[in-house]
Amino acid sequence: MKLNSKNLTKLIKPALSDFFNKEITNILDDVAERNLCSRLAIYFQKYMDEFNLTDYYADTEYNRKQEGQVKTILSEEMEVIPITCDLIIHSRGKFPSKDNLIALEMAKNNKTEEDLNNDRKRLMALTKASFDGVWSADGIAHPEHVCGYVKGLYLIIDQKNRQAKLEHYANGATSKDTDIISF
Repeated sequence: MKLNSKNLTKLIKPALSDFFNKEITNILDDVAERNLCSRLAIYFQKYMDEFNLTDYYADTEYNRKQEGQVKTILSEEMEVIPITCDLIIHSRGKFPSKDNLIALEMAKNNKTEEDLNNDRKRLMALTKASFDGVWSADGIAHPEHVCGYVKGLYLIIDQKNRQAKLEHYANGATSKDTDIISF
């Protein structure tokens, strides 16, 4: 499987479908976001195996990079910020040239607009190709700050109306594509 946005969407759709079908009780019972993310990771891992994405992992609250260092991003003001994304799909550093595939943030619709926008900024930073044009494409060295995710996703769950909004991010920006998923 070529690791591009179009092919990763083929993985995302069935994983989300299973998640909403099988975790409906958790969602309607308003369990913690961390629980929902860990459950979603299970469905991503299942489909990653079916798509032969061996040596890739669906990890929740993952905050480490090479040699146990804390993952960081650069803000728009070039400030170094430690980062923990809700759910990521990556090779845990095994494939430096294609380590980071999907970064997903999840929120319930009761989050403040400021918190929602902070998550959006995080996804834009994570999907940037580089910071200051510094990105190793030699397949060996890793960048100092986390970036280069092929796809960013923001899943905003509205349990009361039994639907979710899925925003897509790529290349450091939000996409015009937004999906509404009913469950």
